[in-house]
Amino acid sequence: MVKTIGNPLSWTAGAVVHGGSHLVDMTAHVGSERIDKPPVVKKIGMADLGYALRHGVDDFAAFRSDVIFLCLLYPVIGLAMVWMGFQNEMIHHIFPLMSGFAILGPVAAVGLYELSRRREKGLAPTWGNALALIRAPSMGPILVFGVYLLALFSVWMLTAHMIFLFTMAGEQPVNVLQFFRDAMTTAEGQRMMLIGIPVGAVFAALALAIGVVTVPLLLDRDVGVPVAIATSLKVMAKNPVVTCVWGGFIALSLAVASIPFLLGLVVVMPILGHASWHLYRRAVD
Repeated sequence: MVKTIGNPLSWTAGAVVHGGSHLVDMTAHVGSERIDKPPVVKKIGMADLGYALRHGVDDFAAFRSDVIFLCLLYPVIGLAMVWMGFQNEMIHHIFPLMSGFAILGPVAAVGLYELSRRREKGLAPTWGNALALIRAPSMGPILVFGVYLLALFSVWMLTAHMIFLFTMAGEQPVNVLQFFRDAMTTAEGQRMMLIGIPVGAVFAALALAIGVVTVPLLLDRDVGVPVAIATSLKVMAKNPVVTCVWGGFIALSLAVASIPFLLGLVVVMPILGHASWHLYRRAVD
């Protein structure tokens, strides 16, 4: 009998529902910089991406030991996902798990945003400042947004599973090598990729559109989650090419960083996190 992903998905869905019921009662605003009007979105270009990356690298150099300490968690989480795939005979879900993990990236990088924010203000931040965000009022709306991203991640995993059942008839691969061999050399596997990759790109584009500046904005200013998401959508609408290039660069960087047992994430994730903060500052007036 073919095993399904029912239990993990049921657990995730339950976590989303119960987490949402608690988080919606939390404060929807932060107390950093009160604004009465919607944030103003600016036109940005490729030069702004270069600016953001340069300053991201500069922040990483300034906080090297601190951000490496914070970001050691990313490869650990990634390897745990891979281990879970093997343990639960869900080898075919390893790639969706790893690619979908990027959906949760904006919330996972909140500590990096805080370090860049404090350094920008001329302060002397440490990893302790990033951890102190747990008690900050801004974590209420950020966690609410995290629930939205978790729901999107869950839908992506369910969709990936349905694509696998439709194209591969639910036949459980014996090992990773066989799965990749089947995906590359069989008609069923190629059909799975032809459907799965474009569908995954749609989920990635949606996550990018609603999250490109949402978490930095929630951290930086006193706005609610709906206003922050609307601002992110405006950034995407006003700068579609630049935003898509940024999203593609993030995806490519994470893919390359994942090759050596995910250890490259220790360097790539903090640089992208710091750069995302500076891109937010260029895109939102």
